[in-house]
Amino acid sequence: MFKWFRKATPVQALGTDLHSHLLPGLDDGVQSFEEAAEVILKLKQLGFSKLITTPHIMSDIYRNAPADILEKCEALKTYLQEKNIDIEISAAAEYYLDESLAARVAAKETLLTFGSQYLLFELNFMVEPMNLNNIIFALITSGYKPVLAHPERYMFYQQHPDKLEDLIARGVLLQLNLASLTGYYSKATADLARLMIEERWVHFAGSDCHNLVHTQVLEEAIKSRPFRKLLSLPLLNYSL
Repeated sequence: MFKWFRKATPVQALGTDLHSHLLPGLDDGVQSFEEAAEVILKLKQLGFSKLITTPHIMSDIYRNAPADILEKCEALKTYLQEKNIDIEISAAAEYYLDESLAARVAAKETLLTFGSQYLLFELNFMVEPMNLNNIIFALITSGYKPVLAHPERYMFYQQHPDKLEDLIARGVLLQLNLASLTGYYSKATADLARLMIEERWVHFAGSDCHNLVHTQVLEEAIKSRPFRKLLSLPLLNYSL
């Protein structure tokens, strides 16, 4: 039945982490292969068996090209093999929703996805984008399945959680950050994260891991009662 009952640790039940920043030097995540290996070893110890790492693509800060991301991922795989670190790793991206993303979609550029055309995207933390629904529609009609990263962290959803139901109705999947369960970001973030679990508004769970400090927060999160309840949801992590 539920496969996590056959596993040794709670995170092994989750299996796949689909949101992290583990490609050295591409964004605000790890900055060296050595640091990446340290973080990945810790994630493996916590029970993850597969990592889909997702560097930022932001037009004004992190102008990463898909080819460069994939090349750096292959270099990381080689480094891990040389260090005898056995874990499955691949790359997608975390796109910032702005006019640049809209232009990429309109130009029919190939965007970096994971699984069945899942596309991870994030928003401005303070201000809800006016063009959000238009870009969501464009993504879906282009064959993508949009996945909103850490909706519990956005102030406008903390103030109006019912807006998340509208997003789901429009075809958006929601990805919860595990660290949000601990209050690491804020109490308001933790409150919305727990509400999302209660309302079954979570489709994916991810670490959003940038460094070793984040792995320590993850270790705390997986001991929490909300995490156990999260595992009872039909998360799409299980199918990746």
